Amino acid sequence: MDSDDGSLRALSARFPLSGAVRWIGLRPARRAMISVVDTAEAVVGYGLVGDRYSHDGNRQVTLIQAEHLAAVASLLGIAEVDPALVRRNVVVAGLNLLALKNRRFRAGTALLDTTGTCEPCSRMEEALGFGGYNALRGHGGISARVVQSGYVRVGDAVAVLVE
Repeated sequence: MDSDDGSLRALSARFPLSGAVRWIGLRPARRAMISVVDTAEAVVGYGLVGDRYSHDGNRQVTLIQAEHLAAVASLLGIAEVDPALVRRNVVVAGLNLLALKNRRFRAGTALLDTTGTCEPCSRMEEALGFGGYNALRGHGGISARVVQSGYVRVGDAVAVLVE
């Protein structure tokens, strides 16, 4: 790719930095407490071992930006949002997850394929308090499926595959 190519296609392939995994949580059952872990195993055709959404083809792994959690906290007028409350699997800092639309990326040793955005559900009002649903709108993160098995660990890099 020509470095002077200013087309939208070329621009959308440029990421200034890799991200980093800051937090991992597994949802063992509906409405169950999130299990916070340091490492999760991602399996092709399955998802994250120990998570209730494994087997769900398009929502095997959910990711949210740390920066968006800070924005949601600000919108709610609180100091911080506990990642477990928004019920996503992986918190990533330093990478615009919405820019991963139609892209594959590596989280730790696992290879993931972005499948869509994660919109908030009505439960966010219960979890985050009054206005929680609207505070999370546009900040809910992305969903992905596992295309190559591997492990995701807190501290691992999250990097876009260069095609």
